[in-house]
Order: sequence, then structure tokens, then C-alpha cells
Amino acid sequence: MLNFLTAGESHGKQLTVIIEGVPAGLKINKDKINQSLKERQRGFGRGERMKIEEDEVIITSGIRAGMTLGSPITMIIENKDWGNWVEVMSPEIDEVVLEKVEERKVLSPRPGHADLPGAIKYHHQDIRNVLERASARETAIRVAAGALLSQLLEEFGIELISYVVQVGDIKAKIGKDLSFDQIKDKINLSKLRCLDEKAEEAMIVKIKEAMETGDTLGGIFEVKAFGVPVGLGSYTQWDKRLNARLAFALMSIPAVKGVEIGMGFKGVDKLGSVVHDEIFFDQRLGFYRKTNQAGGIEGGISNGEDIILRAAVKPIPTLRKGLSSVNILSKEEQRSAYERSDVCVLPAASVVGLSMVAIELARAFLEKFGGDHLQEIKKNHRNYQQSCRLAFEQDDKTADT
Repeated sequence: MLNFLTAGESHGKQLTVIIEGVPAGLKINKDKINQSLKERQRGFGRGERMKIEEDEVIITSGIRAGMTLGSPITMIIENKDWGNWVEVMSPEIDEVVLEKVEERKVLSPRPGHADLPGAIKYHHQDIRNVLERASARETAIRVAAGALLSQLLEEFGIELISYVVQVGDIKAKIGKDLSFDQIKDKINLSKLRCLDEKAEEAMIVKIKEAMETGDTLGGIFEVKAFGVPVGLGSYTQWDKRLNARLAFALMSIPAVKGVEIGMGFKGVDKLGSVVHDEIFFDQRLGFYRKTNQAGGIEGGISNGEDIILRAAVKPIPTLRKGLSSVNILSKEEQRSAYERSDVCVLPAASVVGLSMVAIELARAFLEKFGGDHLQEIKKNHRNYQQSCRLAFEQDDKTADT
């Protein structure tokens, strides 16, 4: 079973992830992981913190000479900003300076953040104890995990890409049937991971306006997975349904407030004859569809089409101009606290979304084809592909009785 656990605070010494269940024999390219981390950091609308951090992963266990061992993999990302926070955030009591702690204490919760419910839940009288872990900074190490597991999926021809489709009220026009390489080429030239140059120009204007007023902007990103085989997930239990698992993975990202798959909400006002993807058969292609309104998942199972997911990202709750709030100790009215932050996180959120989808697809893939070594998994995968090609073919010996 593939599992992962993250640890670390936003202004702590480092972020850590431990991944359990990665098979032995998988060649890992660390440069690809670092490239994903760079993609998370770039994008118009990002804050000053990204000028400080230069995220690079350090692998400390589970890999030898670039090859996975089958044992737990540990990776860390050092926080470059740690040097400015040692006296405030150190786990060691001897290193903490109480005057510095008092200066950095946060007492006015931000509406829309974990600040107030977190402080109440964990009995904290300094909201910093909440925001340091609730911060989206934690997603950097998730991106590292997703980039590593994407390399497992690539061994089986599964490729993932993500891009921004909306910022504020500006919507991008996405061309149909774009290949993975075509999308990637467009993203590499974009400041917002957007496929529509005209819409991107309007998005940037919108972000600049929010910057000037001390506000923030949300939007929508899309994740697309090419080459996913039929049969990942299951309808046999509610928590095995692939659509539910992917939605959960995306909803775990800070600021994500909604997820849709395929046509999603756009299908509710249409007739079933319009919404559902009709099935055809060809001797060369086998079973196929002319449309993909379902977004690659039917009945909780991948159906062989591209998986398409979209996530709605709210405007982040750290506003430079602040919102009405209350001091948790004095109960006096105050403006909400402001920490160095972003104006628009859509480009970064799309990279995190890609990583979370990669993690959950890798988990479902290993459940279906699992083995202790990559070659064993490849054998299982080949056998399954062969059985799929022979599906429903019968002769006197194999016919059901």
C-alpha cells in the first residue's frame, strides 16, 4: 500500500516527506523533482517568499545510486528563510528568544483561514502555532512526492499535465484534443500556466489590479492524465471509487473549494442523451468513445479515456488590506493579520494539483498491478493488457458455464 506523510512548518527548518510502498528498481531522476518544485514557485502573482526560497529536494533514504530500494523514501526541502526565524520557531528552548516570539505573535485570525478554528481546537493562544502548519508552504514537499511518483507512472505511459483555465472572471479558451506535448509547450511559454494567450493578458491585468488594492484572486485549474488504463479504482466500496479518491486528493489542497470531473456541473441542465459517452467497437481500436464527457471515470473506475479534473481555488485569505476580525485574547475588533503572501496562487495550485493526482493515481495503479519490484509490476501490467484485448472473447474451453 502506497502511503505518504509530511511534516514541517512554514518558517521551520525544513519540510519532510516519507513515502512508503514505492517498489524497488525504479530509476529516479532528481532533476525532474527539482524542476517540478521550480514550476510551483514561478507564476505571475506569487509573493516575496518565492524570492527567498530556492526549493531543491534532498533525498535521505530509500534510494541508492538513483534507484529505489523498496524501503521508505525520505525527502526534505530546507527552508532558506529559517535563519530569520530560529529565535521564534526553534524546537530547542535554549534557542528561542521570548521577546522575538512576542513580536511575531499572531492574535487576530484571518477569515477563511484555519486560524480561529485551529486555535480553538488545539487551545493555542498564539495563532502562529496554527498558521505555520496550515500554510500552503507544506505543499512544496507534496510536489516533491508527486514528482517522484510521476516517474513511476511514466514507466507505464501515463503522463500528467496541469494548467490554469480561469482567474477571477477571466476564462481561457482551451483547444480540444491537444496532446500532452502541445500543452506542455504552451505552458513553458506562459506566465500563468495558461493555454490562451489573450485570456492570460487579461488575467495579468486582473492580478495587477488586485495587487494595487491589497486584495487576492481565485480561479480554476485543470489536471489531465493521459494513458490511464481501464480498471483503476472500484465500484465495490464507496472509498475505493477513483473519482472520490481523486476529489479527496484535490480537496486536501489549501484554498481548493470544489472539484469536478469531466463535464461536471455543466451537465446538470442537460439531457442524459447529451451527457453520456456512447460506446463503439472497432476491431483495431476495441471499445472506444467519440466523446469524453465523463472525464475518464465511470462508476468509480477509470475507463481508458483521459482523466480530466478541475478544481476551484478561492481567493486566499491573507489580504494585505485585511478584513474585520477580533483579537482572540482581548476580544477587541482588529484587522486580520497579514503575513507575506501571494495575490494569486493559481499557477502554483495547478502544480500541486498535478502532484496530488499523480500520488493518488500511483496508489490506485499499485493496488491494481502491485509487486515488490518494478519488473514484477510490468509483468502484471502486460498480462492485464493482454487480458483486456481478449475481453469477452470465448471459445468452447473458456466460455462461461
